[in-house]
Amino acid sequence: QVQLVESGGGLVQAGGSLRLSCVASGRTFSIYGMGWFRQAPGKEREFVAAIKWTGGGTDYAGSVKGRFTISRDNAKNTVYLQMNSLKPEDTAVYYCAKSLYGSGGTRSQTYDQWGQGTQVTVSS
Repeated sequence: QVQLVESGGGLVQAGGSLRLSCVASGRTFSIYGMGWFRQAPGKEREFVAAIKWTGGGTDYAGSVKGRFTISRDNAKNTVYLQMNSLKPEDTAVYYCAKSLYGSGGTRSQTYDQWGQGTQVTVSS
């Protein structure tokens, strides 16, 4: 079983940047796709970005495309989310998740392990 621990959240002004990290325990991290999701107060959890186990394929929600970049370092069992040009509407708890498959995906049902989340707050 893979355990996931996120870090890197915080308070930032609009237009600023943050980099989230998610460290996974377990020796099988490198064979699974990984994803980032977020949940704002009063809203459902939504897909943000995903990356294949090879790191060669990525997918983004339309609202973050061009501003966020997902990447992974399998040697460090870590997946990252670089967030630039942040907007107040990006405020949410961000979760990393392990896919059931080698590819990432946009549906939360295809992920079976979740981190505890890290808060990102963007002030206007």
